[in-house]
Amino acid sequence: MDGLLRGSKIVDSFHLPDPWHALRNHTPARIALGRAGSSLPTREVLDFALAHALARDAVHHPFDPHRLKNDLAPIDLPVFYLESAAPDRPTYLLRPDLGRKLSERSVEALASSQSPGQPDFDLSIILSDGLSALAAHRQIPLLLKALLPLLHPEGIRVAPLSIVPLARVAIQDEIGAAFSAKAALILLGERPGLGSADSLGAYLVFNPRPGNTDANRNCVSNIRPEGLPPAAAAQTLTYLITQSLRRQISGVQLKDDRDPRILG
Repeated sequence: MDGLLRGSKIVDSFHLPDPWHALRNHTPARIALGRAGSSLPTREVLDFALAHALARDAVHHPFDPHRLKNDLAPIDLPVFYLESAAPDRPTYLLRPDLGRKLSERSVEALASSQSPGQPDFDLSIILSDGLSALAAHRQIPLLLKALLPLLHPEGIRVAPLSIVPLARVAIQDEIGAAFSAKAALILLGERPGLGSADSLGAYLVFNPRPGNTDANRNCVSNIRPEGLPPAAAAQTLTYLITQSLRRQISGVQLKDDRDPRILG
């Protein structure tokens, strides 16, 4: 029999809705999917397969650093093109350690670009595709166009931007130290989730230097219009950067302790 007899009604047993279905209006999480017999409804299985495919595609999507530079032209900051020690994306995915440091050629190029009379920088900003070039291309221009105008009134001196394909978070230590910057901020694509293939992460560290651990870093994640909008992320980062420079701390010692009633 194709249905269950309940009183005078026949209930379709092939697709039973979940009583929590209304909660899906408040979250993109995969909850209250319903069921078909002992499994998921076909639509939910197909949606999951599509999200998984989009996440896999995002990891392998090509990154165009020159396109990113063109998109950042209105910002009017010098740009350095650098390389991590990972020679290609397959190696980058298999060897995270190579993404955490610069190639020898980039180390030499960065060292030769520094001059004794260069100004002291408060902040070095590094840009990378990380694990999602989609996130880098979609969110970095929006975030920087919102962030830099907020930093300028604070008197924060920003070093030339560094675009580094195939980078991991810790590469900010080597680059920030090369610029003698007081703090470093890296923006890079996060590991794609199911339904969030273009999410950007931002990591801040005070006193960038090789040997820093993740405990020294502050993370602002899920930066995208459907998550934390870039304009809101810029506000959060401005607060963390100014507090980090003022108090000379970052990571577990530094919290976003703004009054949430003011943020609303």
